[in-house]
Amino acid sequence: MRTDKINYYLDIAETVLERGTCLRRNYGAIIVNNDQIISTGYVGAPRGRKNCIDMGICVRESLKVPRGERYELCRSVHAEQNAIIHASRENMIGSTMYLVGKDAKTGAYVENASACSMCKRMIINAGIKQVIIRNAKDKYTVVEVQDWIDNDESLSGTFGY
Repeated sequence: MRTDKINYYLDIAETVLERGTCLRRNYGAIIVNNDQIISTGYVGAPRGRKNCIDMGICVRESLKVPRGERYELCRSVHAEQNAIIHASRENMIGSTMYLVGKDAKTGAYVENASACSMCKRMIINAGIKQVIIRNAKDKYTVVEVQDWIDNDESLSGTFGY
């Protein structure tokens, strides 16, 4: 049986996350427009800096920082950010981002995965129309980016990831 397009692209994003260097959670993101992959990104330290897997320590984990908080302590650039900075805005307008996250220790899919507030702002400004997030091998959530614009979390104080 042939894989449907959404799971095809999610499978590619899942392969991309295997390059991730986070000791907590690894994400893979791909941006697709007009049925063409525009860009890919995974979690990792900025170019030239040591990755957490190379150092053997995650500062956020050692400080027991809860999920969704204190990203300024993290060494990594998020998968969504890396995918965006490797593409031109012209090619991203109206596109779809496919996002897959896995726990680095267990390999389980990240429950209730979502882009963090900074990544949401970047996705909005990039002109991306939809984000499709894998919940399980054949289950996913489709998020309309316009919903992030209409329901501005920065006004309510509720943040995700």
